[in-house]
This record gives sequence, C-alpha cells and structure tokens, in this order.
Amino acid sequence: MQERSSVAELAEQLRRELNRYPPEGKLPSSRALVERFRVSPVTVSRALAQLAAEGLVVTRPGAGAFRARPRATGAPAAGDTSWQEVALSADGAADLVPRSVDASGVLVSLAAPSPGVIEFNGGYLHPSLQPERAMAAALSRAGRRPGAWGRPPMDGLPELREWFARSIGGAVTAAEVLVTAGGQSALTTALRALAPPGAPVLVESPTYPGMLAIARAAGLRPVPVPVDADGVRPALLADAFRATGARVFVCQPLFQNPTGAVLAPDRRAEVLRIAHGARAFVVEDDFVRRLVHEDAPPLPRPLAADDPDGVVVHVGSLTKATSPSFRVAALAARGPVLERLRAIQVVDTFFVPRPLQEAALELVGSPAWPRHLRSVSAELRVRRDTMTAELLRGLPELSLPYVPSGGYHLWPRLPDGADDLALTAAALRAGVAITPGRPYFSAEPPAAHIRLSFAAVASTGEITEGVRRLRAACDEVLPRAR
Repeated sequence: MQERSSVAELAEQLRRELNRYPPEGKLPSSRALVERFRVSPVTVSRALAQLAAEGLVVTRPGAGAFRARPRATGAPAAGDTSWQEVALSADGAADLVPRSVDASGVLVSLAAPSPGVIEFNGGYLHPSLQPERAMAAALSRAGRRPGAWGRPPMDGLPELREWFARSIGGAVTAAEVLVTAGGQSALTTALRALAPPGAPVLVESPTYPGMLAIARAAGLRPVPVPVDADGVRPALLADAFRATGARVFVCQPLFQNPTGAVLAPDRRAEVLRIAHGARAFVVEDDFVRRLVHEDAPPLPRPLAADDPDGVVVHVGSLTKATSPSFRVAALAARGPVLERLRAIQVVDTFFVPRPLQEAALELVGSPAWPRHLRSVSAELRVRRDTMTAELLRGLPELSLPYVPSGGYHLWPRLPDGADDLALTAAALRAGVAITPGRPYFSAEPPAAHIRLSFAAVASTGEITEGVRRLRAACDEVLPRAR
C-alpha cells in the first residue's frame, strides 16, 4: 500500500474513535498504534499530525497525543468579503487578459487521489520509481559540504551550471546558464522576461496547461499553433507570427506534453529560421529528456545546442526524473536576454537553496544516477506497452494514433461527440483518476481527448485494473461505443 494511502486510512480510523476519549484524554502510544494497525512509526506520526492540523488532536513532545478540547459552540460573526470583488477587478477594465488565474489544469496532476483510486492523472514518477535512497544519500553528503548552508552564487553553483551546460551541448557554456527552482519557475521567469502584459505568445496546440496558466497570469494572450505527430507545423507557425506580431513561441520539441510528439529533423531548423525571421524567441521546454524509453532511437539534441544566434531560451529540469520535491532546473540563454532573465529571477526568488543545489551535484555525479536512469527507462517502456495493449484490447473505441518513445503518458482521442469532462467524472466514480483534454487547448478543442499517465501508478497490475475501470466509465457515458 502506498504510504499516503496508509496515512489517510489510519487518520480516518483514529478520527472515528476519538469519541471514546474525553477531552484532553490521552490516546494510545505511537508504539501501541504501530502494533495494532501494523503500520510504520512514520505512518502513525503523519496520521497524528494530520489530526492535529484539523484541530482534533494535541500532541505534546514527550507526553503523547491527546484529544483536543471541543471548540466553542458559538460561531464567530461572519465577515463580509464582498468588497474584494471590486478591489480585485476595478482597475482591470482595460486588461486584454483577465487577471484571475485558473489553476485547475495544474492542480489535476498535482492533487493526490483518494485512497483506492488508481492514479492515471499523475505528473510524476511513482515513489517506487524515484531514486529515494540515492537522493537521501546525496542530500546527506551535501549537508556536510563546507559552506553548504551558506548563500550560493546568485546564478547557481558553477559546477551545477557547468553540468547543465554539458547536458545541453553545442556551444552552450556555464556562463549562459541560471539554476532555477524547478521548470515551472523557469517558465514563469522566461515568459515575464520576454513579453509584456497584453502581448500575444504563440503556444503549441495542445500544450501543457501549467504554461497556459503562467501566460494568462502574466497577462499574456496564448495563441494556438497546431501540432501533429512530427511536432509543431512550421507553415502554421509562420502564419501565426505574421498575423499576431508575437515575439515568443513556447514549445516542447521532445516528447511533447500531451501528444508525446518529437519535432521532426526537417522541422527543427525551420522553426528556428521562422522565429529568427520574426525577431522572436523560442522558449524550449525540455522537461522530460531524461525519461526516454528503453527502445527509443537516439535523441535529437536540444534546439539550444544548434542555435548560435540566441533565439532559444532553454528550460531543462531534474524534477521529472527524480521527485516532485527535487525542484532543480536550469534556464539557458545567449545575449542580452540573459541579464533580464537573471534580474527577474533574483527579484522573484533570490536564489535556489544551496543544500538542494549541492544535493543535485552529488546525485548526478554519483554511480547511482546512470543506474537510476537505465532502470526508469526500462520500466517506462514496460508500462507504456502494457497500457497501450490494454487500451487496444479493452477500449477499441479510443483512438491512439501515436505511441511515444519517451515521457510518461498517452493521449487517446475519444469518439466524435464524446465529452471528456463527463468521462473524467465517470472514471473517478469508477475508481480511476484521468485527465481531461480540454485544459490543454488555449482555444476550442478540435476533438475530445484524455491524457493517461503510466508513471504514477504502483505497477503494471494497476494499469490493467485502471483500464478495466475506465471501460466501466466509458460504458456509462459512451453507451453507443459498446
């Protein structure tokens, strides 16, 4: 059982039993709870912490856990926050893009599902695939480095910047790299640096909802450019630049999210040529390069490696290949734009905590790192093949024209007339969490899709069971497809 499921179940069990104890009555010891429920001490500690956060339990170091006194029955007078509606929008009448921020497309892959729900909507590796021991050892070694808890260089540790520069390749140097707190932070910095509020920004269609949320939060206007199995379509990209006057194009050339497409070799130079002709930047989100599958052909280099003219602002991250909390990434750029990127990052975050940077250096320099990447590469191929086979066998009405050789998800198209939101709700009732396709489009979707992740589940057995549950959901909302 997953640790978080055990914590939730134990917390619920203790919640139901609290009435057995008087206010300030002492609960059984942690050791007794471990023996009774056959869980780990960490699970007991986290369950009690959850109840304490809810105000149901009070923990006293050295004494144990006690039932909290009931809160006063008289509810405080309700305040009136309606004034905030005016304050938050009164000066935005002339805004081209509303200042409200919709984080739903991001939260769907961040929120943990309820116990018993199979996680086909996850955006990270399952804990069993994460290099937890290697990360723990790296963090331990990093904490003992001289100066590890001091202030790091504002641009990041030189050795870590050098490592990122080598991983990009080409003529990229450490001096052109900034260490950032994860890919999401790097994208935020890039968009704020490259486009003023109200400006258009070209995006792939479909694309990562978190990037669309960043753009809209910055007051930018996302303009879709369709992609196919070979990545963004250059002719449509050129048309979009001419029609909008945009100065930024955000793309994922490798294992695009959500389609899994890889930008074709003959399109790579064309995309750079079109952007250069428009005097525009290409923000390259290279988020999943280290999650290549075992059977993939040799990977193309990042676009930044073949860009001598400073067109590409490159974003690369360690997070997807490690853990959600291992938020270390890099921004790479050439020319005057680097100073603007640096200034915005310093103003927003000062710097990435030095212990985390030191741990990243320890991790990627250890023998465990290549072993981890090989292991994940093999396991993701098995999971991809399992999910693909189960979908073809159990859900033939879903179209799956492209199966990627990297990343962690598939992008099935639903039958014409299907509602992806209705299917998502039905799937959750059936016990499997999936991601609707609608948030991945910045305009009206041309067809209904869902995104299915095979990295966040515990095993291939969960994939088989998840597809079976999805079959039940399809029978509920797509009766004609039976």
